[in-house]
Amino acid sequence: MSDNRKYYYLKLKESYFDDDAIVLLESMQDGMLYSNILLKLYLKSLKYGGTLQLDENIPYTAQMIATITRQQVGTVERALQIFMKLGLVEPLDNGALYMSNIELFIGQSSTEGERKRRARMKISEQKRLSGQVSEAKADICPPEIEIKKEIDIEIEKERESEPGRAAPAAYGRYKNVILTDTELSELKAELPDKWEYYIDRLSGYIASTGRKYKNHAATIRRWAADDTAKAAPKKGIPDYSYKEGESL
Repeated sequence: MSDNRKYYYLKLKESYFDDDAIVLLESMQDGMLYSNILLKLYLKSLKYGGTLQLDENIPYTAQMIATITRQQVGTVERALQIFMKLGLVEPLDNGALYMSNIELFIGQSSTEGERKRRARMKISEQKRLSGQVSEAKADICPPEIEIKKEIDIEIEKERESEPGRAAPAAYGRYKNVILTDTELSELKAELPDKWEYYIDRLSGYIASTGRKYKNHAATIRRWAADDTAKAAPKKGIPDYSYKEGESL
């Protein structure tokens, strides 16, 4: 039976743990624990483009994060404060938290089987070309481990090398917003009335600032989530004042 679900995964560069923020984080007391919590939050945020949400309407609270990371609430609250100071997490107006660097790490595939199949094909081709992999080495390094390594290494080239797949196209007023057919279709479905607005907005921003983004679709989703959060009505303190002659 075909699997039409979307799979989101985290892609980390070799230098991830050499980043200044991560080095500082892990140098703190309980820093390795905080680093573990951070990775779990990155994974939990993938489905919603970097926003920590249980669903489209309910943001994760510290208590909920403690439950899903299997840590004490106090530990999670301290970790979140540190993450925000280091710029790893940003609070949104609707109370949700956003993983600041998620655009650099997010990956997506139509099916898990498809990703594994492509990875196995690449591994087989490398073995055929090198001719140096013995049966003994295969036992030491199982195919499953090689597959995971290959996905991490080749993920940036995945779309270019896949035979028969259309290359990403340029969109926006200045033709500098790069999206695949799948990403464009998903944005149309998620933002039916605003997908063109956000593409042109990103196009103009890139043209005027020269800023570069790893994933333009993820950036658009983040901007849309931020705009939605800013537009949401804020809960205030009820006004219990009354004029003379009125009753409460």
